[in-house]
Amino acid sequence: MKKVLVLGAGQLARMMDLAGAPLGMDIKAFDVRTNNVVHPVDPEHIYGDLQSGISECDVITAEFEHVAHNTLEECEASGKLFPSSNAIKIGGDRRLEKTLLESCQVANAKHYIIENKNDFDEALQQLELPIIFKSALEGYDGKGQWRLKSADQAEQIWLDMAKFIADATSSVPQGIVAEQMVPFDREVSLVGVRNTLGEIAVYPLTENHHTNGILSVSVAAPIDKNLQANAADVFKKIAEELNYVGVLAIEFFQVGKELLVNEIAPRVHNSGHWTQQGADTCQFENHLRAICGLPLGGTQLIRPTAMVNIIGEDDISDDIFSIPSVSLHWYDKDKRVGRKMGHINLCGKNETELAERLVHLSTLLNKESFPDLSEFATRYLAKTSQ
Repeated sequence: MKKVLVLGAGQLARMMDLAGAPLGMDIKAFDVRTNNVVHPVDPEHIYGDLQSGISECDVITAEFEHVAHNTLEECEASGKLFPSSNAIKIGGDRRLEKTLLESCQVANAKHYIIENKNDFDEALQQLELPIIFKSALEGYDGKGQWRLKSADQAEQIWLDMAKFIADATSSVPQGIVAEQMVPFDREVSLVGVRNTLGEIAVYPLTENHHTNGILSVSVAAPIDKNLQANAADVFKKIAEELNYVGVLAIEFFQVGKELLVNEIAPRVHNSGHWTQQGADTCQFENHLRAICGLPLGGTQLIRPTAMVNIIGEDDISDDIFSIPSVSLHWYDKDKRVGRKMGHINLCGKNETELAERLVHLSTLLNKESFPDLSEFATRYLAKTSQ
């Protein structure tokens, strides 16, 4: 029985535990807030501190990128950490991420690194409006971002960013990445996996829809073969450059037939939750297989599948279970505005049936908590019915 320690005790560690249990794996989680090793599903069970967790496990992994560097170094020194601390650090720092993309010769948005006011002024010279500024560290779900659409906003945005940098409490100096805003057609992501033997498998590209900067819907359905091949090639370049082990997610902007990398996530990913119902082997099980040296499971799409995030809501009508194929996943979190509380997966034998079920689902959910699901589902249905 493999013993796995996950850095982080959130919903991703929880879902890894649920996927690992049938395989006979023993999953524990290191809660970075309390510095205790806990059970991922029942965190009231405490098993000791990080040192004891490292000594008692066979493999260490992470459910998020923003792990303290001293923690990563301690885990790396054990020889048990997958993916490597370098890969995790790159996923948590946009500056390192951009350097990686350039070294792999992977297409991404034109950008400029900002550490001070001179860099900011130079970025305005190098890039054209509109420009999006993203914090180098600890940016997620739309946080730590500023949009410059006209020159008269520049001074105020710089003041806001300068205060943000000055107030940073991270052990690594905070910075900003300025990016040329891309007029993309849609946002898509690829979840892939590479094991300790270097074997690679990728899931189909997923179309993503965001609400207020937070992922709200992901749809996995048949997609253009050339686009899929391009995304898989990008995954292979990045994964092999990092000697990566585990699940890695890559977010893209699609512009016509071209894919530009937006960012990478060195972990199981929100846009891959659909794999629990739409693939033979879900991303959580494949991550565990990869880091434990097992053969990878099937990643092919077995039926069109969608994932709907439950954001800031802790009560869903039981009527959703009247829809065939619906699966509900709660994360056992305290309710908070903007917080991911759970997700709903649903499938269809084809895209039209999936779209019809999404429309039905939207009528059963609170409109305030799912403000644009109905619009998205209706638009998707119209597209699939053409």
